[in-house]
Amino acid sequence: MKKINNIILILLVLIFGVSCQNKSEEKTTIKTVVVPETTSLNTNYISNKAPLEPNKLIKLPLGTIKPHSWLKESLERQANGLMGNLGEISAWLQKNDNAWLSKDGHGSWGWEEVPYWLKGYANTGYILGNNEMIKESELWFNAVLKSQREDGNFGPIIVSDKDGTQDFWSNMIMLYCLQSYYEYTQDERVIDLMTKYFKYQNSLPDEKLLAPTHYWAKLRGGDNLYSVLWLYNRTGDIWLIDLAEKLHRTTSSWTKRDNKREDIHNWFSLREGTEYPDWYGNLIDWHNVNVAQAFREPAQYYQISKNEKDLQATYDNFKIIRDHFGQVPGGMFGSDENARPGYADPRQGIETCGMVEQMNSDEHLLRITGDVFWADHAEEVAFNSLPAALMPDFKSLRYITSPNMVLNDDKNHSPGIANTGPFLMMNPFSSRCCQHNHGQGWAYFAENLWMATPDNGLAAVLYASSTVNAKVGNGKEISITNASNYPFDETLNFTINSVSPTEFPLYFRIPTWCKDAKMTLNGKTLDMAPQPNTFVQINRTWNSGDQISLTLPKELKVRTWKKNNNSISVDYGPLTFSLKIKENYIQKKSDATAIGDSKWQETADPEKWPSFEIHPASKWNYGLVYDPNNLEESFTIETKPWPKDNFPFTLENSPIVIKTKGKIIPEWKLGQYGLVGELQPSPVSSLEKTETIELVPMGAAHLRISAFPVIGENDKANKWK
Repeated sequence: MKKINNIILILLVLIFGVSCQNKSEEKTTIKTVVVPETTSLNTNYISNKAPLEPNKLIKLPLGTIKPHSWLKESLERQANGLMGNLGEISAWLQKNDNAWLSKDGHGSWGWEEVPYWLKGYANTGYILGNNEMIKESELWFNAVLKSQREDGNFGPIIVSDKDGTQDFWSNMIMLYCLQSYYEYTQDERVIDLMTKYFKYQNSLPDEKLLAPTHYWAKLRGGDNLYSVLWLYNRTGDIWLIDLAEKLHRTTSSWTKRDNKREDIHNWFSLREGTEYPDWYGNLIDWHNVNVAQAFREPAQYYQISKNEKDLQATYDNFKIIRDHFGQVPGGMFGSDENARPGYADPRQGIETCGMVEQMNSDEHLLRITGDVFWADHAEEVAFNSLPAALMPDFKSLRYITSPNMVLNDDKNHSPGIANTGPFLMMNPFSSRCCQHNHGQGWAYFAENLWMATPDNGLAAVLYASSTVNAKVGNGKEISITNASNYPFDETLNFTINSVSPTEFPLYFRIPTWCKDAKMTLNGKTLDMAPQPNTFVQINRTWNSGDQISLTLPKELKVRTWKKNNNSISVDYGPLTFSLKIKENYIQKKSDATAIGDSKWQETADPEKWPSFEIHPASKWNYGLVYDPNNLEESFTIETKPWPKDNFPFTLENSPIVIKTKGKIIPEWKLGQYGLVGELQPSPVSSLEKTETIELVPMGAAHLRISAFPVIGENDKANKWK
């Protein structure tokens, strides 16, 4: 009898399960949307309150998303590397006489370095659940929360000798850190501090809020604006909108297009023989980090103004810098520190700070607009530019990284690059800003992989192996795991884990580069053709164990950079490829090769934190031989096993390589400033033999040629001079 009862029970479970599944499948609706609709308001997570423009996507609290695979490995290396140990190295992070630990705001060390570092350090600790890092972070947070003065101001006292106005820049960064801390802990002291601080700021007249005497703060006021809106969405205090308006008024205008030379305050140099161009007035500033960070301010203000011209201004800012200095692969632009007319070759580089701030901007703009463009761009920078800016062990980094660079040494390469000093070294003691700021790149990327949607759903917006634990629908908690090694894999497998059946919409980004995406639901191919540059929305009652497979086939593409002498770059899906150049690492003493303003603690041991030059150990001066009408014949894609250490961004570990043909261009050599010679117009002639060469992902190449000359034939080819 017991056996019969068990059989009946099993049959009932099977019948009931099939019935639930059939009902779920009957209710399943699938459609393509350009952006998630904002006709409803997410009841599980905080987003823009009226009268603000609704968020298209909503950030999930810090700690909600746990990365796996290479991204988790990167964060762990970051925790064990320079960022995780910077408190024992950097003079600015020493606790003795540190203004950020002071109750009265006085101390020898008290500007941007501490909050720059905390952005990455604290968030990495929270994401990884590293108790030691969490404890260290909260020591700083508690000190900051106790530093608020009677007038509402907090942190180090930094005022101008010229007019007595405060420099609010470093506080803008610390507000970011406090928001992350609040997301993780719900410590109401953060809300109290920010409310009092913003009342203090609101009490100041316009001329004393973001005064012209404070270069960084005035240009980067969008960061202050962001924090004001963050607080408004939690308290609803309408006076915060007035402060937001005031901050926009007093921030340098990133919508103005007719700026005079005297209005643009970045360091400026004009190449000999180059005339001052009219277009240089189209941006208020050309410092690389200022552009990467502040170009988004009009779009942030658009949330208040709801004026489409403000939103468009951000898109225009993005295009302006890239039209003139960004005709290169990797997603960034050739500014070195400050963009200079006449210097736009791929040998010009970008600060590591510029990379991580650009990624942060992309993530902001993705939430504001829902535009897939910003997700695509965040991935382009993350996969192709950022990894090569750091040593694989994350124990040192370089200030400037370029799409074409074939030598890193401790020499001065100015005016070839716009910085005087050893700015190409992999040095843990160097570069001050990037040394402290680089950690936010992977941490912020990880916590923006998934976002909530206004209709109480979830969206997979940036792709990397991860698990998200979130509230959906009417507040039920579910988890979704993305198992893949994207961007090296084409297929991403998502598995739902839920205590009970739960109805909610689930969105998947279809990148612009992917033409033939395919999806399956519980093994059945969906009868649809997902379109590039959209989201696929699947709305159904989800059961635990439901599986979605998203395949994003990579396509081989060649981009021609007409404004950079018709050079070309090779893409395979979201990855751009560079020439594989054997790398010879030469260890140097960090304290002997650091840039001039580097400062480290007396107890820091340079022997434990060496610097490295990187010299080429193979030929690099190749032009590509290829048939633009038959890319499959010109390029052979080979895959290799996934690396055992889960870190694919090295020459040895890369799971994908491309074989192609090239010819040496003998005349292409190092230039007079010790940099790779500038490109000359393609097609280029070469009498050398055709060789098989290997390309690797750009992010794995610490020395690289990413923008290639094209080899031509006969009288159609130009002689390299």
